[in-house]
Amino acid sequence: MPDDAGRTFDKNKLPSRHVTEGAEHAPHRSYYYAMGLSEEQIHQPFVGVATCWNEAAPCNIALSRQAQSVKVGVDGCGGTPREFTTITVTDGIAMGHQGMKSSLVSREVIADSVELTMRGHSYDALVGLAGCDKSLPGMMMVMLRLNVPSVFMYGGTILPGRFKGRDVTVVDVFEGVGQHAAGNMSDEDLHELECVACPSAGSCGGQFTANTMACVSEAIGLALPGSAGAPAPYESRDEYAKASGEAVMALLAENLRPRDIVTRAALENAAKVVAATGGSTNAGLHLPAMAHEAGIEFTLDDVARIFKETPYIADLKPGGRYVAKDLFDVGGVPIVIKTLLDAGILDGDCLTVTGKTLAENHAGLTFPADQDVVRPASNPITPTGGVVGLKGSLAPDGAIVKVAGMDTLTFQGPARCFDCEEDAFTAVVEDRIKEGEVIIIRYEGPRGGPGMREMLSTTAALYGRGLGDKVALITDGRFSGATRGFCIGHVGPEAALGGPIGLIKDGDIIRIDAEAGTLDVDLNAEELAARREAWSPRKTDYQSGALWKYAEQVGPAHKGAVTHPGGAAETHMYADI
Repeated sequence: MPDDAGRTFDKNKLPSRHVTEGAEHAPHRSYYYAMGLSEEQIHQPFVGVATCWNEAAPCNIALSRQAQSVKVGVDGCGGTPREFTTITVTDGIAMGHQGMKSSLVSREVIADSVELTMRGHSYDALVGLAGCDKSLPGMMMVMLRLNVPSVFMYGGTILPGRFKGRDVTVVDVFEGVGQHAAGNMSDEDLHELECVACPSAGSCGGQFTANTMACVSEAIGLALPGSAGAPAPYESRDEYAKASGEAVMALLAENLRPRDIVTRAALENAAKVVAATGGSTNAGLHLPAMAHEAGIEFTLDDVARIFKETPYIADLKPGGRYVAKDLFDVGGVPIVIKTLLDAGILDGDCLTVTGKTLAENHAGLTFPADQDVVRPASNPITPTGGVVGLKGSLAPDGAIVKVAGMDTLTFQGPARCFDCEEDAFTAVVEDRIKEGEVIIIRYEGPRGGPGMREMLSTTAALYGRGLGDKVALITDGRFSGATRGFCIGHVGPEAALGGPIGLIKDGDIIRIDAEAGTLDVDLNAEELAARREAWSPRKTDYQSGALWKYAEQVGPAHKGAVTHPGGAAETHMYADI
């Protein structure tokens, strides 16, 4: 029957026909009657409402509430919502210990588990809600993999804490650990800071990975305009959730799918918004992974090229002064998109989940002049992006660094090598790192970790020790979006594959030039070849279980650290079963 908008849906063309239509599916229908569905609801389109709700951290705690509003929107437009949850690993809690090895792996598990739930129950469309760093790309990846009509919605940022008259985030607590170790913060102050830094539900408050990927969701067209902005506790999030449920039903009626939206031009738009906001280096990992699901070749090289061409305009932490709530207060992600559109930097012809183009969505918006959170693209903070790609003899496959807020973009010094993060962290807190050194943390890549850990505990401790701008740090692992300073991640090939980062020794001279985009070790090719000949692979302690399985399957970081062949290898598409 038609919904309130006069739309009708032909179940005989939808995946859910395999569980609801015809006499042979009477057993399947009996289960739906058991859950209280009416005959009418059984014969409507089935919409999966997937969340990463759990009690692990504030990032995800509000998602269940928001899912109920999505279901209201779906139901009001002639759909039957089916809510389900998947896992998250919350980086703030996993950080600084072996638990962080699970973080990037969770991105794949989220995508895989949502895929299996959708496939197993033959759902016709998807609304995905996510709150923490890896759950955002994981949820968007599976939308592209399944290619059923889909809408993404971010669960919202946390409100800033207040400490001694200033706004603070969880990063201030991580840096407080270093200050405490250096004797510059008392036990009492550290305790007070940890008690006030995170005052509400929501994801970490700066332009860290969660808020970066939330910006991506709007820029790439998978989320409703403005939906990324409101903090998690705000009731306006529930209105966006309801609207997301309504939007997915319109997409289903028009058969407008994620791969119609996420084109190469849309991926480039997303990378430009990351650069313009000084976003997380993790976008250099997640955008290629999302492209991979759609069968599009889009690597770290592509991301780095775009970063180099895009002005940096949003003065957001960790490199700047403001938090995500401040961006929301002046207009949110749409004002970033608006000024980039007006400057001709974004492709406004890309389709979005509204059914309109990016340009059409933002046509009536006026860029606010009475604020300094976001500058107009014509008057940027710096003319090139807040994130930079690097290549050279130390990183033949590339590396990435966030330069937003940095004054000096070159560094040279002797290597100080560590084969795991814990050893480096201990050296920092025990004051065994010297000014001018280049800290190398290796065997932390996707395969070698396994799991490509983030290094926020170490980088924050360096700042707490007062060394943040006096040393550089290079790893084949990753950095939190909250990391600041000369911290270079995603170095490839990784040490576990015999990459140059695994061959250097203490005292080797490392040369970094983020202006030229180079990362080199002062060794000739003959010396590197001799060291590689003497090198042998290392085994990790993870020889069974999920981390072993991940290490066996995962590809290189510059291609997104993906674990399957992707859309280009498909022989069928779920949406068309």
